[in-house]
Amino acid sequence: MHFMAVNDTFADIAALLNPVPARTDDNDDVWNDMAGSVHEAREAEAEQLRLGWEHQDEDPLLSTLASLRAQRLRLEADMRLLIAYGRRFVYPRPYKLIDLAEAAGMSISGVRTAYDTDEIDQAAGILGRSPAPAAEPAAEPAAGDGRPAPAA
Repeated sequence: MHFMAVNDTFADIAALLNPVPARTDDNDDVWNDMAGSVHEAREAEAEQLRLGWEHQDEDPLLSTLASLRAQRLRLEADMRLLIAYGRRFVYPRPYKLIDLAEAAGMSISGVRTAYDTDEIDQAAGILGRSPAPAAEPAAEPAAGDGRPAPAA
């Protein structure tokens, strides 16, 4: 367990995770409301961190990092599930690899290998239907024209 620094670590972490938006000409008329909402979120988050420290002996920085990691893993699982959906459940024209790659911030090969039968089975269970037949891997060029492979 780390000792708390001279500064208010709870407030610092909350401020880092909830920055006040920059005031611009576009948001000048609502900036005070936006900044007020951010300050309320900061106070609530700092209080949660204090409670974790006081009642559960949780280090605020380490527990926040662990929580963000868990959130990232959930988001990555959601992305794999949606990529599987876009490739296997949208029929007759699945999403193009290039479009999914750009939207997901991945390479085409990363999208191609991002999901497997676990995600396909999970999507099928949630949707209550079977996936469309998989296109032949060689049938789609790298840029992807979005057309499924012809039936053999």
